Amino acid sequence: MKKYIILIPIYNDRESATKLIENINSEIKDFNSEISIIIINDASSHQIIDEYQNTENINSIEIINMKENRGHTRCIASGLKYIYEKKEFDYVIPMDGDGEDRPEEIKNFIQLAEQTEDKSIVGERVKRSETLFFKLCYQAHKMLTLAFTNQSIKFGNFTCLSKPTIVKLLNEKATWNSFSGSLKKVEKDLLSIPSIRGTRYFGPSKMSFFNLLKHSLSIISVFRKTVLIRSALFIVFYILLIKSNASIITSIPLVLLLAMIYSISSLALRENIEEFNNSLINIHDVDKIK
Repeated sequence: MKKYIILIPIYNDRESATKLIENINSEIKDFNSEISIIIINDASSHQIIDEYQNTENINSIEIINMKENRGHTRCIASGLKYIYEKKEFDYVIPMDGDGEDRPEEIKNFIQLAEQTEDKSIVGERVKRSETLFFKLCYQAHKMLTLAFTNQSIKFGNFTCLSKPTIVKLLNEKATWNSFSGSLKKVEKDLLSIPSIRGTRYFGPSKMSFFNLLKHSLSIISVFRKTVLIRSALFIVFYILLIKSNASIITSIPLVLLLAMIYSISSLALRENIEEFNNSLINIHDVDKIK
């Protein structure tokens, strides 16, 4: 019997976490697998622990309370390190705790994992539920990433990671800054399932335009060497193209490109293997719910 651990980062979203756990419990009732849940409480200012009524199909539930808020990506990185060092497992399934990663798709990950050997699986987005403006921005993000990194990244946190893949992620400093970018960097042979982006259980989405931009640039920063080479080629080609029509307007693409290079260089400074290796020091305590 394979062991799966669902890893859920949470910040001030107790109601969503409670509903998600109940939905997970309902979705896994017919599985012949051992499924546990670990919640990473990212130093929430609101109460996280709740009374979980329906958990009979879940093997165990733990809430890891962090001392300082480190953000979504670093919660996942810390959670992977904690699980690797403290738990017995075959696969880890990171997912958002607000309902946007749909619990009914967990069975698709597990069914495919049962048919493979140590292969990691990603949920490729085939449909989203946000506004038209956000969808357009997301498409622009994917195109920008492909153009500058030569990487097609159509997945987020919702994945099913094998133990060998987790070892690679723990040895990659970029995991501390960008989960999906790091996963694409360290694992070339990823399987995929279609995944529909759900809607939040409670409240509006926390993925603003600014957060999406930062998310996109963080992914791109993982492949900054490729970005710099492609940017240099673009700059040379573009200058030759506009040299007879140089103006403030025609120089705008160059300014934007330089701003992007500066941004990804700044974001790349967040990659810190020493902080990553010491991330479990940030754990305040662990509540064992079940």
